Amino acid sequence: MIGLAKKIPLLDFYIERLRAEPGYFGDWEVPMRYTSAIEEHVAVRSSVAFFDVSHMGRIALRGPDVVSFIQYIYTKDLSKVKEWSMSGPTLALTELARVKDDEMLYKISEEEWLLVPNALARERMLEYFRKVISEKGFRVEVSDLTEKYSMLAIQGPRSAELMESLGAKWAGDLKLLEFRLNEEIAGAKLYLVSRSGWTGEDGFEVWGDHGEVKKLVETLISRGVKAAGLIARDTLRIEMGFVLGGHEYGEDPVKFPCAVSLRYGMGAISWDKKGFVGEDALRACRREGARWIRVGLRMGKEAGRLFPREGSGVYVEDVYVGWITSSCYSPVLNRGVAMAYIDTRYAILGEEVEVDIRGKKYTAKIVDFPFIKK
Repeated sequence: MIGLAKKIPLLDFYIERLRAEPGYFGDWEVPMRYTSAIEEHVAVRSSVAFFDVSHMGRIALRGPDVVSFIQYIYTKDLSKVKEWSMSGPTLALTELARVKDDEMLYKISEEEWLLVPNALARERMLEYFRKVISEKGFRVEVSDLTEKYSMLAIQGPRSAELMESLGAKWAGDLKLLEFRLNEEIAGAKLYLVSRSGWTGEDGFEVWGDHGEVKKLVETLISRGVKAAGLIARDTLRIEMGFVLGGHEYGEDPVKFPCAVSLRYGMGAISWDKKGFVGEDALRACRREGARWIRVGLRMGKEAGRLFPREGSGVYVEDVYVGWITSSCYSPVLNRGVAMAYIDTRYAILGEEVEVDIRGKKYTAKIVDFPFIKK
């Protein structure tokens, strides 16, 4: 896979200009960090930083049946989304109610939508979309814009202030999950600007031609805005309890529980909606009750900065009760945190469990998400 990896378009620029440390995420080579992942994490929480997230997908859907198509694919009711608004995250399921991907959708008009799939799911989702369109006869055209545009995420409590200082005087008035097309910021002509992001902080995401995004990045650097890599992006999402494909969810019905167990929240599933892929299995899971439930684990002080690795066991009185799906050291809490699937009989908030770290068991407390309060 690494031998076939694609570089995000501006990777060489980041390496030469900012000494980015590259690494691999799926089939993309991306900046993993620039200075210190902890410094980059803290910059997002306390001020503002930018990520290049061009490894994520960008897909356009056009045609008279787009709304019917996305209502069939996704678990959330998207029929009343307003133009120039984003909706999501929502889930695309298999027939066995396992999660193919969690995605954001952007409504330009009834017949034109954009969506952002996760990097690891993009090609599978494109193939899936075309299969469904062919089999069901939906009048929808699918276009992959991923390599046409670069994508930046500008994140942090000072992000709106920064955007306004760059000439986007309208940025502060843009509501969360609203977007605009064909804007110019600091001389860079951009295709899309949205008020969104996946860090738990205020922020904006921009799409644009590679040269225009590079121009914006140069301006951000000149303003002293810190560049952040994929390691910090991962620790930021874990602090908020946000899920990631291949860790908290996936299509394998043996490895991953039903989507009900994911406890996604945020309105990702509209239970009054009918007729979507995986609905029967999802409702069956709901009726029968979940065996496993996704919870947070906050390490005790005795563990220091240690945190359990993915796949490590969770125990109560030496009884195996679950497994770790994602984990990290939280710079905000100054301790390890993790997400885990735990047998619902043991998943009691506030109770203590033990987790295995390098062959030794450490105490952790079961907590709800997010790990940090905003």
